[in-house]
Amino acid sequence: MKCWVCQREARGLGHTDTRHGVADPRRYPIDWVFCSPRCQNAFHAMYGNWVRAKDSVTIDIKGVEVIDPSDVELAAMRSCLKSFGEAASEIGFEKPLGAYTEAEALQVIDAIVSHYTEAMVEHHEATKFPPVRGLPATQDPLTGPFADLKDDLPWETAP
Repeated sequence: MKCWVCQREARGLGHTDTRHGVADPRRYPIDWVFCSPRCQNAFHAMYGNWVRAKDSVTIDIKGVEVIDPSDVELAAMRSCLKSFGEAASEIGFEKPLGAYTEAEALQVIDAIVSHYTEAMVEHHEATKFPPVRGLPATQDPLTGPFADLKDDLPWETAP
């Protein structure tokens, strides 16, 4: 059998649906098998969201609620406006968004997603090291509070 997630050959991992009893006519044989624990965990995450959405009292057509973006994510979204404007200016502002060709739409999407990813990486890099009391906040890992530790090791030679 094939893995339900990635279609590779299954290796003995499976899923048992225990929502219905053995004699319940809604119970049917499950062919949800997986090649690895990673695929099995991915399936269980999707399946759990589906069950919660299906069994919830207020069923939303779109499914499970999306969490609100954090302040960092909102700032990254706002920073994408410049990239969106640059991509739209290359296409032409007089052209309505609904008239974009597939290539033009993908160009705009690529500009936005690339800038969003860069903004999130930049934030992560800026906050990678926790602040050290008494030292200024560091932005660059090469000038961080422990950046010169390698030079202090007697078996290392300084460049």
